[in-house]
Amino acid sequence: MSSQNKTSSLSPQMQVAKLTFSKNGIEQSIEIPILSGTLGPDVLDIRDLYAQTGYLTYDPGFTSTASCESSITFVDGEKGLLLHRGYTIQDLATHCDFLEVAHLLLYGEVPNQTQKIDFEQNIITHTMLHEQLINFYQGFRRDAHPMAIMVGVVGALSSFYHDSLDLKDPEQRELASYRLIAKMPSIAAMAYKYSVGQPFVYPRNNLKYAENFIHMMFSLPSYDYQVNKTVAQAINKIFILHADHEQNASTSTVRLAGSSAANPFACIASGIASLWGPAHGGANEAVLNMLKEIGTKDQIPEFLKRAKDKNDSFRLMGFGHRVYKNFDPRAIVLKESCHQVLDALGVKKDPLFDLAMELEKIALQDDYFIEKKLFPNVDFYSGIILQAVGIPLSMFTVLFAVARTVGWVSQWREMIGDPVQKIGRPRQRYIGPMQRPFIPLKER
Repeated sequence: MSSQNKTSSLSPQMQVAKLTFSKNGIEQSIEIPILSGTLGPDVLDIRDLYAQTGYLTYDPGFTSTASCESSITFVDGEKGLLLHRGYTIQDLATHCDFLEVAHLLLYGEVPNQTQKIDFEQNIITHTMLHEQLINFYQGFRRDAHPMAIMVGVVGALSSFYHDSLDLKDPEQRELASYRLIAKMPSIAAMAYKYSVGQPFVYPRNNLKYAENFIHMMFSLPSYDYQVNKTVAQAINKIFILHADHEQNASTSTVRLAGSSAANPFACIASGIASLWGPAHGGANEAVLNMLKEIGTKDQIPEFLKRAKDKNDSFRLMGFGHRVYKNFDPRAIVLKESCHQVLDALGVKKDPLFDLAMELEKIALQDDYFIEKKLFPNVDFYSGIILQAVGIPLSMFTVLFAVARTVGWVSQWREMIGDPVQKIGRPRQRYIGPMQRPFIPLKER
């Protein structure tokens, strides 16, 4: 097979790739339209490939396949660029709170003052959970993983909110979006409180989104809890930095579930289940486990030596990124917050955090890591921050889910409104047995 670019008769301006192949000894050629986006690589439109040629494409993990059109998020791993609706993640994390970014992802623009007030009001109206959901929590074991609880409770929301299940009604889609974004911190905090046997804390709508989450996590009825402002700012940044990241595994799961016209609560529950996988949402937890394995600062050189050895199973977690090849733009933002939190809480000299800072310093000066571009990524700093704040390891991925709900909902809404969207139906390369006769049991 061969291909080349040329202008087609399909359209005066349309670029096509000419695909030439041999089938049954006969040479054939077809023209495949080339579609361009505003940023990123062009894509080959292969929707008619099977109908025209009888061939399918083979792309495990869909890493070379554009499954949809989207105007929400753009990632350029080579340049270390993450854009939401055209705005850099650095600008958003520096100048916005989380709900401003949520408005941007949902509607395409950052809100003005009036829009911000209206949007915040729409969210805080729905922060409470139905009281019967408390009984739902009590059906879980106390040692249940919080992500298991999240999957169950979020999926169960569809049984409580029948007035927001009609996907054809824009107002119901809007209502479902508000409910999911508003209730996720409450659901998450309740999962934590249940696991430690503490009473549930109701949301306080006079607090900002991140502040309210911290309050529900750590306050108790027995004393007046004050949210640390530096901690709240750091959690706000963590939420923003994890709000959306293009067509990753969990987002693609939400879109695939949504393509069957499943209700929005079920779709988001499917995203949470996908995120739960350690290869996706558990990277910051892996950072803390690695630091505990290293143990002390004097062991760093030995572990760095092991990290450089291809034959050694040890990997330096929290450094480098499969998408970002030069630097992680989210890490640049979070690095400053990390040091601010450690200073504010007075834990910088704690052995674990002291170890983390020393590892960061040595790795950034090591020629091997500089050459390989193994920079500290967002998981390195977020893991350290969450540990310092007192959030247990089991809740790390839960916070990720709280933040990413905004992205999932935005992607789901976009998919529902896409006129070319079809139910997802990936194909396969079958390598099983040929058709064969069945032998009855008595003859085997």
